[in-house]
Amino acid sequence: MASAARGLDRGPRVLLPFCALLALLGPARGVHIKKAEAAEPGEALRYLHAAELGEALRELAASAPPGLARLFSIGESVEGRPLWVLRLTAGLEAPRAGEEPGGSPLPGRPQVKLVGNMHGDEPLARPLLLQLARELVRGWAGGDVRIGRLLNTTDLYLLPSLNPDGFEHAQEGDCGGGVASGRENSRGRDLNRSFPDQFEASEPDLGPVPEVRALIAWMRRNKFLLSGNLHGGSVVASYPYDDSPTHKPTGVYSKSADDEVFKYLAKAYASHHPIMRTGKPNCPGEEGETFPEGITNGAQWYDVEGGMQDYNYVWADCFEITLELSCCKYPLTSELEQEWENNRESLLSFIEKVHIGVKGFVRDAVTKAGLENTTIVVAGIAHNITAGKYGDYHRLLVPGTYNVTAVAMGYTPLTRENIEVKEGDATEVDFFLQPAVMAPAPNITQLTATPAPASTVASTVVQAEAPSPTSLHQPVQPVDFRHHHFSDMEIFLRRCANEYPNITRLYSAGKSVELRELYVMEISDNPGVHEAGEPEFKYIGNMHGNEVVGRELLLNLIEYLCKNFGTDPEVTDLVRSTRIHIMPSMNPDGYEKSQEGDRGGTVGRNNSNNYDLNRNFPDQFFQVADPPQPETLAVMSWLKTYPFVLSANLHGGSLVVNYPYDDDEQGMAIYSKSPDDAVFQQLALSYSKENKKMYQGSPCKDMYPNEYFPHGITNGAQWYNVPGGMQDWNYLNTNCFEVTIELGCVKYPDAEELPKYWEQNRRSLLQFMKQVHRGVWGFVLDATDGRGILNATISVAEINHPVTTYKDGDYWRLLVQGTYKITASARGYNPVTKTVAVDSEGAVQVNFTLKRTDAKVEEGKVPVPNTPDTSDPNEKEFETLIKDLSAENGVERLLLSSSGKVSPYRYRPYKDLSEFLRGLYLNYPHITNLSSLGQSVEFRQIWSLEISNKPNQSEPEEPKIRFVAGIHGNAPVGTELLLTLAEFLCMNYKKNAAVTKLIDRTRIVIVPSLNPDGREIAQERGCTSNIGRTNAHGRDLDTDFTSNYSRYSGTREPETKAIIDNLILKRDFSLSVALDGGSLLVTYPYDKPVQTVENKETLKHLASVYANNHPSMHLGQPGCPNKSDENIPGGVIRGSEWHSHLGSMKDFSVTFGHCPEITVYTSCCYFPSAGQLPGLWAEHRRSLLSMLVEVHKGVHGFVQDKSGKAISKAVIVLNEGLRICTKEGGYFHVLLAPGLHNINAIADGYQQKHMQVLVRHDAPSSVFIVFDMENKIFGLPRELVVTVAGASMSALVLTACIIWCVCSIKSNRHKDGFHRLRQHHDDYEDEIRMMSTGSKKSLLSHEFQDETDTEEETLYSSKH
Repeated sequence: MASAARGLDRGPRVLLPFCALLALLGPARGVHIKKAEAAEPGEALRYLHAAELGEALRELAASAPPGLARLFSIGESVEGRPLWVLRLTAGLEAPRAGEEPGGSPLPGRPQVKLVGNMHGDEPLARPLLLQLARELVRGWAGGDVRIGRLLNTTDLYLLPSLNPDGFEHAQEGDCGGGVASGRENSRGRDLNRSFPDQFEASEPDLGPVPEVRALIAWMRRNKFLLSGNLHGGSVVASYPYDDSPTHKPTGVYSKSADDEVFKYLAKAYASHHPIMRTGKPNCPGEEGETFPEGITNGAQWYDVEGGMQDYNYVWADCFEITLELSCCKYPLTSELEQEWENNRESLLSFIEKVHIGVKGFVRDAVTKAGLENTTIVVAGIAHNITAGKYGDYHRLLVPGTYNVTAVAMGYTPLTRENIEVKEGDATEVDFFLQPAVMAPAPNITQLTATPAPASTVASTVVQAEAPSPTSLHQPVQPVDFRHHHFSDMEIFLRRCANEYPNITRLYSAGKSVELRELYVMEISDNPGVHEAGEPEFKYIGNMHGNEVVGRELLLNLIEYLCKNFGTDPEVTDLVRSTRIHIMPSMNPDGYEKSQEGDRGGTVGRNNSNNYDLNRNFPDQFFQVADPPQPETLAVMSWLKTYPFVLSANLHGGSLVVNYPYDDDEQGMAIYSKSPDDAVFQQLALSYSKENKKMYQGSPCKDMYPNEYFPHGITNGAQWYNVPGGMQDWNYLNTNCFEVTIELGCVKYPDAEELPKYWEQNRRSLLQFMKQVHRGVWGFVLDATDGRGILNATISVAEINHPVTTYKDGDYWRLLVQGTYKITASARGYNPVTKTVAVDSEGAVQVNFTLKRTDAKVEEGKVPVPNTPDTSDPNEKEFETLIKDLSAENGVERLLLSSSGKVSPYRYRPYKDLSEFLRGLYLNYPHITNLSSLGQSVEFRQIWSLEISNKPNQSEPEEPKIRFVAGIHGNAPVGTELLLTLAEFLCMNYKKNAAVTKLIDRTRIVIVPSLNPDGREIAQERGCTSNIGRTNAHGRDLDTDFTSNYSRYSGTREPETKAIIDNLILKRDFSLSVALDGGSLLVTYPYDKPVQTVENKETLKHLASVYANNHPSMHLGQPGCPNKSDENIPGGVIRGSEWHSHLGSMKDFSVTFGHCPEITVYTSCCYFPSAGQLPGLWAEHRRSLLSMLVEVHKGVHGFVQDKSGKAISKAVIVLNEGLRICTKEGGYFHVLLAPGLHNINAIADGYQQKHMQVLVRHDAPSSVFIVFDMENKIFGLPRELVVTVAGASMSALVLTACIIWCVCSIKSNRHKDGFHRLRQHHDDYEDEIRMMSTGSKKSLLSHEFQDETDTEEETLYSSKH
């Protein structure tokens, strides 16, 4: 690959001088080299063309010691050349018919692949990998210790040429490549630009690149752990990611979650390469290019979109690096020996690194069976892997200490902490997972099928018919008849598995095109275990998406069996004697496209790739041209996994039971008889006889008036020809007899018709299941040790259809009444034949004991399985529950004890989200209430789901919490987390004591998608894309919560208005948690700049609670691409200090809703791939649940007066700042950080109350406030009355004083004046005369303005 090798934008390399000389001498030498004879082992290295390479590989595989090598092809190139792979590992078994090309994986042995010659003009890997294979084979044969250890512990696959066509067009000595150099495949496509890319939403067209298709399919069939992609054009080890979201041509370090592991692997190769380790390749034309330590991040070197190494890591859990081996793309033959010496040690050392990290097995704690596809989560690394077929896992990790969690559907997750990984071999850690709710130990006789003694011919008859229900007992019938969309069906199935854990197990057989699970409900008295001698039965519905009756009937049947087990004799006997598997929908994608009321249409019939699944199976008469679909492959794999005996495929469009064969050699509508035609007719009649209308044989007179089926059954091909059908494939490729049942003339009837279909088919469904107990059954045992013989053949004379035994030697052979010669045979044993009479009722047990060829016979016994006891979790009072959950690992213990396993695995668009919420509401009506807060711009509902023991009822004494997600449509992780949280809570109500008490005492409101319009246009794997971020008006909703809500409410976006009016301004929430994306941290108010934060410590504390319960968020290093150095102490930061903006939801909530709100950023990528959702749920679920615990802390209070009257709307002032009001009934609740807090209580007409309260970190604090006196007089506040009364009394006293003073002053003034007149009679005679004539005033005014007069004037002026 390399600068010119990977990106032709840099232009062709300058040819080395000797290459130019070679060109001058002519092309003869290069042609001669490519047409040389096939190399023999030990011969000098040289290039071999396709035929020679294939022959050399065949000779090597043939000459290798037995069980060491296997050669196979994974596909063909455009020009039809095989893509050869040589597998090397010790202990390979001989190829078996029908198995995976190359053989099955070996338990616990990690798979490594080396892929070469991806670019046809970079062929150095071809001779190097061939030489590596030769050396490994020779070393093994010669007893080399290192190679022996390697091949004993490693499953190695060598693919020397992925692009053999390009190689045939390339020229030896071409060091720089160029136009028509052979780089691309024969259709001109660069294979290393053709893979799906994590940063691009659109899927690549794989049509022109069969080489890529073949490689992807091969990877999907295996679980490769380590891979090297060998290129040429430089000398460096390149590691993911190869591109970035910006696709900047160069210079962007695009960091993966396992960056340290990749660097470790790259150094392992580079450090042993004499040129690579220098970091200075000195390639002609790029002499200045350096790579520290010989390694580089791919995107930092230059951007490669659609590269193979990133696909390996993102989609296949395989750690691949790209190895540039030489400056010259196509080195001369003479240089090959030196290139081998340069790379030999690097190749071996790199392969050995597959053994680093942590490894082990994940097993069922009860049965010890390996748990395939268990998710392995490493705390702090946002990349999960899954366990292999045998429950084996291997997680590459660099030396360090790790917490590792194993998560499997239907099991309680288990975390192993402080696992130390050292240099060298992996640390071995096994996980034994407990089923979510373990079944009590059943009667051991029900678990053990004891074969009859080998010396006798067993003729025990097992009755298939259970006792008929008596008139005293009426079985419980389903009552909820409706059409279940996928989310609704998913919830229904999980609920049944949760409510009936002793007899059910929910699992998935695979995924649809659109990644919906193909759910299967197992119903058995010992779920999850094949009981020796017990037959296995299956029903499949909805193969055609628009034929829905079977889907609903199977859901009804599940409910019927669960509810009646243990009370109804018929159901109880059936479940105890049969392992039942029910797949309600094989085509869930088609169902979502179909329409209710469709009578005979085709909309939704096919899968999402528009292929008819019932024409997609391999056919005995015709070659099926359509590519196999995911649903088909999943079902085929499922049928190979379980020993099914009998099956029915439920369809719609007529009313008849159709049996094999479905087609014939001529492709004509004629009777096509199978060897078991009599058995199939009996099976078909067992169903039709119980359905009166079907048995009459003229089902759809208004639609098909001429159609007639005697007794309601028909041979498939006689009705019409169906090549590629599922029922024929069942019969020809497994031990399973399958019929196809058409359930009604209308394909998608109205919901009100569903009860009628159940009543018509209920008895038929049960009777058909009982047919699994017809014919003969028994064990084929080894006479030496008494053990069962796997894959022994059971043949019936004159019926050309043998069946084989399962792992315990048990078999089942359906037969009609009669006498048969039955033979049991097995490789290495002498066959045994017995004559057996089969009755019309029940099944005859016939055991066979086979002697090994030339071996002595010894009797043996079949081992008896054991089942451990279980115990129920202890109940705890709510007062201590909060404290327990607040303790270290308290929430983790809750998770471990929870029932059922829920985990998001795909994103739900608006329609699916709505159906999911509706499904929760319909399945859990007593604890949920679904309502719409309003509509978006494009008229999508903004759903709100309340979870409470009394939904939609006011309970002011209970704290209320809301979770909101999807304010930015391009960040939907929060939406999926909240939907999963909702289902988790519902599933565990009345199942888990802690969850039940939390729901009983909390009002939980979940708003999963505030911006549904934006979500609909957002694109998966758009890690940095802003498509869908805003609403349909282009408005960022988190800037629309304006502070003055009354002034601007008329111009507010409808989504914002809905949540403000119907949630925030209700002011009855104690806490709000908003989920967003784009980093890994929590912010608290305020988002607006330069804002003094009241109650800051509390807000920061709430954010810290979330971060501290997350495995890596609290470390404060989000590690997001292009922000790798960002450090957020504790993972918590004030909003304005991170991304400051106005109009945020959290600011509005605090200011006007009186509710603290934190914003959680769930992952660096806005819209990560769906495959990351289970890991994200595993990381966030503890934090989400911790908020349900935290909302019960702080201060709970009650305010009343002395008479006991509750006081609502009293104001509670906290720490002289934060204000809240009491609710109806006088209740209040406020969250506060741990510590001492001041509380002032104020109510109109009452005395203010002051107190202090100590808030603890692990328990709520209670405050009881009593206003001890009525504070009103004559209906007026006491303070006002006292003030007025005091003022009035003061005024009266003052008035009296003034009157007395005035009177006193006047009396004294008169006395003093006349005394002076007598003393100065002569002087004042004229004035006295004036007084007598009315001039007294003037005299007094001027002559007697003394101090007394001044004081009096002052008194009155003051008074007025």
